[in-house]
Amino acid sequence: MIFTPFERMVAIRYLRARRQEGFISVISWFSLIGIALGVATLIVVMSVMNGFRQELFQRVIGLNGHMNVYAMQGPIENYQTLLDRLSKANDVTGIAPTIESQALITHDGTASGAYVRGLSPDAIRTRPSIASHIVDGSLNDYGDGNIAIGIRMAQRLDLHLGDSLALISPVGKSTVFGTAPRTRSYKIAAIFDVGMFEYDNNFIFMPLDDAQLFFSTGDGVTSLEMFVKNPQDLSNTRKNVVAAIGTEQTQPLRLLDWQQTNSSFFTALQVERNVMFLILTMIILVAAFNIISGLIMMVKDKGRDIAILRTMGATRGMIMRIFFLNGSFIGLAGTSTGLALGLFIAKHIEGLRQIVQRLTHTDPFAADVYFLTRMPSVVDWHDVIEIVVMALVLSFLATLYPSWRAAKLDPVEALRYE
Repeated sequence: MIFTPFERMVAIRYLRARRQEGFISVISWFSLIGIALGVATLIVVMSVMNGFRQELFQRVIGLNGHMNVYAMQGPIENYQTLLDRLSKANDVTGIAPTIESQALITHDGTASGAYVRGLSPDAIRTRPSIASHIVDGSLNDYGDGNIAIGIRMAQRLDLHLGDSLALISPVGKSTVFGTAPRTRSYKIAAIFDVGMFEYDNNFIFMPLDDAQLFFSTGDGVTSLEMFVKNPQDLSNTRKNVVAAIGTEQTQPLRLLDWQQTNSSFFTALQVERNVMFLILTMIILVAAFNIISGLIMMVKDKGRDIAILRTMGATRGMIMRIFFLNGSFIGLAGTSTGLALGLFIAKHIEGLRQIVQRLTHTDPFAADVYFLTRMPSVVDWHDVIEIVVMALVLSFLATLYPSWRAAKLDPVEALRYE
């Protein structure tokens, strides 16, 4: 056994400070609390960052497709042959022609911009990110001039199921007086709530044939959206899609995947996650320095006891292990407390956010700032293990120097003035 019962007994007795040693006990408690707060904060922040990334990935990719084929200029003409070839490419699980454009919406004197996406009724019904988040109406009524809008847009413009919404197209129509904006009203057939502010507030889904007519694309579309088996690894899929497009295509096309269109955003999210990890690690590091200072003060205060133990036959190794046990217990207790606290907060973060919101009458997680309507949290056990191991290692390292000083103490010098 590494630690003898005698060493454990002395280490535990030294943790119970007497009245004259109260200040040392306070430092030990601050060290324990500091490590606990550092571990808990790191676990919570890493879990929220993981949840934030996962939620954004699922919503952005689920709504926009994993890969998109665009024409270099204008709409994609005669796309049916190309669509058939792409649908047969390896790893492609779904493909849909799409119209994407901006428009001006007006209702009861209120006007604002919107992003309009034209999808066929069959395509929109097979997308769980939309079909499973309908809060009013039904996608069965989607089509023939009936559209779907987000819940935030409906609340902002006071729109309800069955109301009409006027859209003004940026593509004008020719008249004897020149070019005039194209305006048309559409009936609201469904209201969705995907939980992402940008889509719920600004997106309109319109039947594909209506979008082609409204934006004057004829029989063409602006893109072909594809969904693949493994969106995290697109290297082989991209080769298959490029081969399916072929060189015989007369119209110049470009292929963009979700990693290219959202690279800056997800890279910034990863950089922020790494920076937050480094910054919050400083909390644990400061607590580790508190362990060092507390143990050094304890060694000075226990100089007489150490000298007596040495004269009674205790070796330097035993003295070193006693103080190592003392500091390690603080690190272990702090890490365990922080682990339990961090996992609890990470699991109930959304409920705690709502409590803070009710008590302070403010929203600490505003949807228009953070894109999501609820605070996500996903505990990654690799992160948790990494944080716990780091905290324990820093705590154990913090005990080495004070323990070494205690072991090097000369009994004669310690007892000279006693």
